[in-house]
Amino acid sequence: MASTEAGPSPETQQLQFEQGVAISLHLWLSLTVAVQNGLGGSDSEDKRDWFAGAIVDMFPSFVDLAKPRKPSQKPPAEPDAEDVEATLLQVMWDEFETNVDDDSEVEVAERIVKVRTQCAAGDFEFIEELRRRWLATKGKTVKVQEVDAEDQETDWESEDDEDDDDDDVEMDEAPALVAAPKEKTPPEVDEDGFTKVTRKKR
Repeated sequence: MASTEAGPSPETQQLQFEQGVAISLHLWLSLTVAVQNGLGGSDSEDKRDWFAGAIVDMFPSFVDLAKPRKPSQKPPAEPDAEDVEATLLQVMWDEFETNVDDDSEVEVAERIVKVRTQCAAGDFEFIEELRRRWLATKGKTVKVQEVDAEDQETDWESEDDEDDDDDDVEMDEAPALVAAPKEKTPPEVDEDGFTKVTRKKR
């Protein structure tokens, strides 16, 4: 009986590629440090997820590539490692105010391009290797987000959001973004319990 074993579906290839990109960014020490120190603001974790999506979007979807096209239509161009490097550096600067100067973006970009090539070939072993590396280091990283992202999303927008759910958040880091209110002098109360009216100094 002839073997009719088909390769992985385009959906599986795309899913594996997306996971490979996300894991590659989680393994990037420069980004991990930026996230743990909140350099992207209170939603740094969410920004890292968005970052992974932005890198994935640089590449045409495997699902779209599998769709039939006219002979005159060329397949969309794939970015190379240098394109990915440039985007990695740009997003680190724009979103995390981090200037990466250790050339680590080169390794990350090459890893992402390799993930892409392997997925295109239907080979996910490299992604499994990255996943094992990530799981091995996951328990050793410092936990910085003890609170649900929903509670943290708007901390930088308003002072009123600092409710009881924020017990685990280090609040001594937040006031830098908020102007401290001027201290009011307490009202003077006489023996009969009446508050003295004082005129404001001009």
